[in-house]
Amino acid sequence: MGLSSPTEAEASANEAQSRTDASPTGLRRSMEARHLVMIAMGGVIGSGLFVSSGYTISTAGPLGAVIAFLIGAVVVYLVMACLGELAVAFPVSGAFHIYAARTIGPATGFATAWLYWLCWAVALGSEFTAAGLLMQRWFPGVDVWIWCFVFATVLFTLNAISSRVFGESEFWFALIKVAAVVGLIILGGAALAGFHPLAAGDFPSFGENFSTPDGLFPNGFTGVFVTCLAVFYAFSGSELIGVAAGETANPGANIPKAMRTTVIRLMIFFVGAIVVIAATIPYEQVSVDESPFVTVFSMLGIPYAADIMNFVIITALLSAGNCGLFSCARMLFSLADEGHAPKAFRKLTKRGIPMVALCVSMLGGLASLISSVVAPATVYLVLVSVAGFATVGVWMSIVASHFIYRRTFIKNGGDLSTLPYKAPLFPLVPILAFALCLVSLIGIAFDPNQVAALLFGVPFVGACYAIFYFKYGRRRSLKKAVNA
Repeated sequence: MGLSSPTEAEASANEAQSRTDASPTGLRRSMEARHLVMIAMGGVIGSGLFVSSGYTISTAGPLGAVIAFLIGAVVVYLVMACLGELAVAFPVSGAFHIYAARTIGPATGFATAWLYWLCWAVALGSEFTAAGLLMQRWFPGVDVWIWCFVFATVLFTLNAISSRVFGESEFWFALIKVAAVVGLIILGGAALAGFHPLAAGDFPSFGENFSTPDGLFPNGFTGVFVTCLAVFYAFSGSELIGVAAGETANPGANIPKAMRTTVIRLMIFFVGAIVVIAATIPYEQVSVDESPFVTVFSMLGIPYAADIMNFVIITALLSAGNCGLFSCARMLFSLADEGHAPKAFRKLTKRGIPMVALCVSMLGGLASLISSVVAPATVYLVLVSVAGFATVGVWMSIVASHFIYRRTFIKNGGDLSTLPYKAPLFPLVPILAFALCLVSLIGIAFDPNQVAALLFGVPFVGACYAIFYFKYGRRRSLKKAVNA
């Protein structure tokens, strides 16, 4: 599938920007920049920061963890810069699939969409299960599956009403998590500076924990290298702005604004939080058994710290599930719109919701819920590693699509000054982003805890290409032969 000429692309972008009530596919353009920012923040701030950051610190060391998160922040900036240009040029729902299909090729778009859908659909079950388990702290007599059903019903309802209701609910979900991160940075930073009136015993001063008995990098710089994928997983969700592009009012103005705001806030929140955590908790005492946030708040001596953070983490899980369900439905809708999934997934309600796609995505989440109950340890490990692999794979697809799109645009005589938004420092930005993502995938081959991502992810992507070729590619080749 070729790229449109510059004149056609510009006309298409202008037409999309002028239509604020509905996108060309029928989805409602009802979300503003603030909704996009909070959807991205809600998708990002989750278990990757609240729980998995403990793994990063214990493996890379305090300073190594900070460096790894700085690398992650840089990669997110590079990817978001590329995504911004593509999302404005093609403001459609299920954007990653469309970008790759129109620039790299339909088979890559097909593989990208199904990889991303699988990641979120399977992750839904783990989000519901974890939230149900945490609820037992307050309601030990209620079975986990009951809470899972309640949470699944609530999130399904929020997604089924309208995209604006989804955006509004995610705005408040994310606001709670952002407040927790800001509280950690402010209170933890003040304690490290010497102000900790409620803390019992001595509190470490800033920089005290960075010099460990085993040096600045207790596991060598290799520890930083192998944790990059886990850090990228922590940043996953920022790309959800692209998924929601087709339901955004005035995408030419709102998408770039949301991109800039999201990147700045992520850099401050994530790097700031990891600095406070690494400086507060000795690296040999950090693990994934307890959220580092709970540990820090407990060390500060804040009353009911464990209960407060338990509530926040449940909110974080539901927020991630909320974003995941939204993303899954839009990916199926987009695949159907391109003719690469059953037509039923294109059916919309009067409010512009792809209901069939939403129901199938929820069934995928419930199926993974059963698996997570049967074999929780095994499934959790696979989910985390595959989620990281899928995230990096999608990011690589985004930056590669941008690289090809910009080169084709210029080759066809396009005027860069006519683009509503363009990524800076081309071609350095997409090339550097692609290289860093590739390095992170190579790195997990050396980590037994994450190598499952390669063992499952690579064959899955290969299977997607094979299915596309046998089901769609051969049909196209036959049509060409007949026409010739």
